[in-house]
Amino acid sequence: MEFDKEASSSSSRLDAAPLLPQYGLHCGGAGAGAGGHLSSQPKTFANVFIAVVGTGVLGLPYTFSRTGWAAGTLLLLAVAALTFHCMMLLVATRRRIADEHTKIASFGDLGHGIYGAPGRHAVDAMLVLSQVSFCVGYVIFISNTMAHLYPIVADSPASPLLTAKALFIWAMLPFQLGLNSIKTLTLLAPLSIFADVVDLGAMGVVLSQDASIWLANKPPVFAFAGPAELLYGLGVAVYAFEAIGMVLPLEAEAADKRRFGATLALSMAFIAVMYVLFGAMGYLAFGSATRDIITTNLGTGWFSVLVQLGLCISLFFAMPVSMNPVYEVAERLICGRRYAWWLRWILVVVVGLLAMLVPNFADFISLVGSSVCVVLLFVLPAAFHIKVFGAEIGWTGLVGDVTVIVIGIALAVFGTWTSLVQIFSSSNV
Repeated sequence: MEFDKEASSSSSRLDAAPLLPQYGLHCGGAGAGAGGHLSSQPKTFANVFIAVVGTGVLGLPYTFSRTGWAAGTLLLLAVAALTFHCMMLLVATRRRIADEHTKIASFGDLGHGIYGAPGRHAVDAMLVLSQVSFCVGYVIFISNTMAHLYPIVADSPASPLLTAKALFIWAMLPFQLGLNSIKTLTLLAPLSIFADVVDLGAMGVVLSQDASIWLANKPPVFAFAGPAELLYGLGVAVYAFEAIGMVLPLEAEAADKRRFGATLALSMAFIAVMYVLFGAMGYLAFGSATRDIITTNLGTGWFSVLVQLGLCISLFFAMPVSMNPVYEVAERLICGRRYAWWLRWILVVVVGLLAMLVPNFADFISLVGSSVCVVLLFVLPAAFHIKVFGAEIGWTGLVGDVTVIVIGIALAVFGTWTSLVQIFSSSNV
């Protein structure tokens, strides 16, 4: 499980994905076929898993406690199916224009090939916002977990910059400034591998703990909630599946491109089932007492503390990798592609300050999923598909793409509003 979701506008960010080959990144040309070994189907399956699974999984049990176990299950399965559909729209669009644009290796390249500079800027803006949001989520998780394990403030401070969570963020900030000053992703790749190993182990431990607690207690649960809670759940589900920026590099590196769709479908189905199991078991184990970060429900025994600290350490080291796409875009726009440590430091401080101001982890990921991730996952792929294929897709395809765009915009508007209301109400409690 990889918490640092890669969603760069440039294929160079593939260097940070430990299972991906570091060559042959261009589709439709000799780079992939002649430059080296491509990914087998099992490797492609693993790469999809690594790209998709992230911090959103830790908020799923709390989301199930808000939506109900049945509604949460249906939402995850529906979002998984729609995400797969939109990923394949991007693949079909890239294949359609590959002859005219031979170096489309990423989402941003595709946007540029279809709409020119405005297309790339739109994708870059959404990807930067999503990556920054993911990193804010990392910091929130680390600081909330540490504050839960080691409470250091007895009274409620007047400023959100002086809470227990904020003090832990201030403490980790100097170390993050140093890590984020590293220029090459090659040096950071081992940290990404370490995060994968720790996170997979922690997820297995949480599932086993949930099962044993549920068998012992079996608290009351419900199946369905109201419309507002369903919108909340949709935001978290979209966040949990957001990895649209990696689908084109993954398809370019697949050895058997004709079977890439089947491999992607199998991987997405596996992830969806895993998400449902993780979310449902967490809710069934703790019922209405389920917290926004499920690991904080595990108590303060030494084994539980070890799991939570392991997750914090892995996310701590994963943050510089996940911030690299942001630095790439920022340094290209502001510094002419030149390395700028001061710009990186400013962005790290901004991430820390945002994390201090957000009261609830699950509320935050619902907001990100409802706003930025919905546009990336649904609206842009369908819009690109319509632009490239035009009348070729027929009325059925046109209605399908327009429906996806309308659903995406509606979810973005109403889901964002619902999430903001929840965040502001939580901050006033």
